Amino acid sequence: MNRIKRRMICAVTGVAFMAAAAAGAFFFSTAKVNKAKYPVFGVDVSNYQGDIDWKELESQNVSFAFIKATEGSGHTDESVRRNLDRAAGTGIRVSAYHFFSFDSAGETQADNFIAAVGRDEIDMPPVIDIEYYADKRSHKPSLEETEAILKPLLERLEAYYGVKPIIYSTLPVYFRYIRKDFSDYPLWIRSVSCEPDLLDWTFWQYSDKGTLTGYDGDEEHIDLNVYNGSAEDFDRQFAKVSRKAESGDNTEPQGKDKK
Repeated sequence: MNRIKRRMICAVTGVAFMAAAAAGAFFFSTAKVNKAKYPVFGVDVSNYQGDIDWKELESQNVSFAFIKATEGSGHTDESVRRNLDRAAGTGIRVSAYHFFSFDSAGETQADNFIAAVGRDEIDMPPVIDIEYYADKRSHKPSLEETEAILKPLLERLEAYYGVKPIIYSTLPVYFRYIRKDFSDYPLWIRSVSCEPDLLDWTFWQYSDKGTLTGYDGDEEHIDLNVYNGSAEDFDRQFAKVSRKAESGDNTEPQGKDKK
């Protein structure tokens, strides 16, 4: 009897170890991308990539880029102006993204972004990057608190840029805050372990460990993304604008607060 019990314990333990190993392989593996299915490739960058050679990125088949612009109500990425100006001299379609703060008003966050990014400087909709940070991982804001900030931020940007913003999100944040009340916004989803094929996404960030040539910042890696469609679909949806395009009222908003 004792021998049978020991065998059962060993069997159960073995199954548990195999399950844990499989789970670890899933969550820490790199997503595989079908390049034939998703041929349009892009990156997202910030000051961490340092001085970027945009022509060099373009030569590596980069078709689009999301450039970090702002955080909260008072922070501007110090490389945003340089990156927007230099990327404009390439065929890369660009947008800019704002890192969402759970701690300041949506209206002043929108003002911060608008002050940093002109209407005619981006070829794709502006992006709100909403993810957990600091203690928000363990003390998650409520749906009501988040919506009270996110909704006016999205509305202000849509009114100014004339297009619905893209929402960037991790899977946990998407299911908690975005899926129900903001599903009509284009989705840029982060999923570095597997293809998010059950979601209706426009862009997919499939790796945060990419390496390309053409940047020299403190961060050796660069985030890699694909567009959900063909090159023809992408060209139809996002035309490359001219920096000489007619622009509207670019008056900087007033009343920014600090994050």
